[in-house]
Amino acid sequence: MKRTFNRRTFLQGTTAAALATSVGYPVKNARAAAEFRLRWGFNLAESHPITARAREAAERVLTETKGRVEINVFPNNQLGGDTDMLSQLRAGGLDLFLNSGINVLSTIVPSASIYGLGFIFPDYDAVWKAMDGELGDALRLAIGKANLVPVGKMWDNGFRNITTSTKQINTPADLKGVKIRVPVGALWTSMFQAFGAAPTTINYSELYSALQTKIVDGQENSLANIFTANLFEVQKYCALTGHMWDAFFCVANKRNWEAIPEDLRKIIATAVNDAAMAERKDMATLATSLRGDLSKKGLIFNEPDVAAFREALRAAGFYKEWRAKYGEELWTTLERTTGKLT
Repeated sequence: MKRTFNRRTFLQGTTAAALATSVGYPVKNARAAAEFRLRWGFNLAESHPITARAREAAERVLTETKGRVEINVFPNNQLGGDTDMLSQLRAGGLDLFLNSGINVLSTIVPSASIYGLGFIFPDYDAVWKAMDGELGDALRLAIGKANLVPVGKMWDNGFRNITTSTKQINTPADLKGVKIRVPVGALWTSMFQAFGAAPTTINYSELYSALQTKIVDGQENSLANIFTANLFEVQKYCALTGHMWDAFFCVANKRNWEAIPEDLRKIIATAVNDAAMAERKDMATLATSLRGDLSKKGLIFNEPDVAAFREALRAAGFYKEWRAKYGEELWTTLERTTGKLT
């Protein structure tokens, strides 16, 4: 079954999510005869486009394998936070995991975070040229060396923007001293420290509570995540910085993956990658509408001069520091897409 995912279905999905009660939401009816039952976990809300497309992929796999492979999809941190799910994946308790290369995946594959460097991609044309090309290939190779299997295409999580409950962010100086939540991953901490902010690492599953109780004043995420996680309820301002582009790798436990016959693996990979490509279109559609929807929810937007932020990072030695960490070979691959950064 193919979906047309647009603003209307997205908003309907947020309502449906509030009524969902079954953990794992198994596709169709459970098939007792399934030879392979896979668990697929990630942190995004039930109403997020990624969740909708993951379920679509699971349905397709069940059909095309004639019931031999059943994938149960666990969104919304149902299996724990990102750190927990990565541990489960590595131990074999989780078969498939969607996670950002900048997030906990970077704790075991440091190079996977390179695409999240601040202000390196001006638009999606530049993003997909890099990530469906030479740079993405290099990162998938690195993930493979960590005893995980990257399943092809990346899933778009959008360009990230800064929200706060205290003040608008118009210049790099406005970030000085701001207590801002960042995901698990050294790159986020490094970047916001370069701006003089006070970054605090908090898993996505705990983000809303941290904002609500004022443990932090702000956070940064895509508009889709801000909407689906209801962050507009605990934030007042949104600066459209687009400071980082983020996406999820779909990674599999190598032992579990290789235990599945090759013909079935091919069906799974094709379905997952086709779903990823459809999800990219979903996010592009939503990018044009969510600002208006969030404004109606009370979020106040502003559009900073992003060139000033990039120059602040350069002046602070941010790019130079990370060039040394990633190494010349990978950095050169990156700059073939982005142009010179240092």
